[in-house]
Amino acid sequence: MKYQAKRKAIILLADGTIFYGKSVGDKKGTAFGEVCFNTGMTGYQEIFTDPSYFGQIMVTTNAHIGNYGVNKDEIESESIKIAGLVCRNFSYEYSRPSADNSLQNFLDENELFAISDVDTRALVSYIRDNGAMNAVISTNIENIDELKKQLSEVPSMEGLELASKVSTKEPYFVGDDNATFKIAALDIGIKKNILRNLVKRGAYVKVFPYNSSFEEMSSWNPDAFFISNGPGDPEPLVDAITAVKKMIQTNKPLFGICLGHQVLALANGVSTYKMHNGHRGINHPILNLITGKGEITSQNHGFAINREETEANSNLEITHTHLNDKTVAGIRMKDKDVFSVQYHPEASPGPHDADYLFDDFFKLIEKSSKHNEIV
Repeated sequence: MKYQAKRKAIILLADGTIFYGKSVGDKKGTAFGEVCFNTGMTGYQEIFTDPSYFGQIMVTTNAHIGNYGVNKDEIESESIKIAGLVCRNFSYEYSRPSADNSLQNFLDENELFAISDVDTRALVSYIRDNGAMNAVISTNIENIDELKKQLSEVPSMEGLELASKVSTKEPYFVGDDNATFKIAALDIGIKKNILRNLVKRGAYVKVFPYNSSFEEMSSWNPDAFFISNGPGDPEPLVDAITAVKKMIQTNKPLFGICLGHQVLALANGVSTYKMHNGHRGINHPILNLITGKGEITSQNHGFAINREETEANSNLEITHTHLNDKTVAGIRMKDKDVFSVQYHPEASPGPHDADYLFDDFFKLIEKSSKHNEIV
């Protein structure tokens, strides 16, 4: 194995706490963002390219990152979306036969700064106790005061609108235009695998920018609407909330995932809040309150919807709950074909427990289409 030179580096948290490490490769660099952690044992490439992570410094709890390289078919967007990477052991070489590149080359191609040799157990434990906060990773260890000053100027994730940073600029199509159903998808940070799941079930999807109006989306005459995942605080997404309110009134099926779930709640008058440190990993336990079955799910969110307001809302029913902290993990409207979940059914990190949600969506579309034909 070729020796990799490393520079001394730090991760400096907003409260002044410092953890020490080394640069990945012989690189100088500095990156700012909200520090968060993901507990997944695999899937680092999908995590790094997930638009929902835009603006965040990712701490991976798995001790080894990079050991199976990267594959061009395992990206969730066209580029890396995290702001920086912190890990314990970085593998410069990889052993997976199907990999087509090393993680180091992938990071270099995307100009992402990363640090390793950090006590990630201690760092994650600290974040669990003290909450997610802004941080900076840097090799500029001689100028801590300057880094602190720069860090103090980084805006908080609370109140931050980021969908505009990751959404498509122009509408585009995915799938076969002769497909059975047409779905209009609002892109507030959509993952490629969500689109794959819609297409493989018989949908022709038109993906619209984050600030598209309902009138723009409905002019395509879709059979159903979809609201995607994405980064940042949902409350500033005024255009999306307004569009979803009008989508609901069409009586056409509507499905929301993650940030889309939060936008749907806001469209129904339910508020959201920033969580202490969020849910990010591939083994989160969910209880389906309709079937009574448990699900092991992939999650990635730092905001949640208000449970008390949801329970008090006469139009909504809680369908799923997170078993660790009882946060709302799924809702549906009582008199509409409208539902959403806080987790990622498309991720399928081993268990395929949540695949049925896409099937349920298409059953609603089929039922709605047949009803419209009769009418």
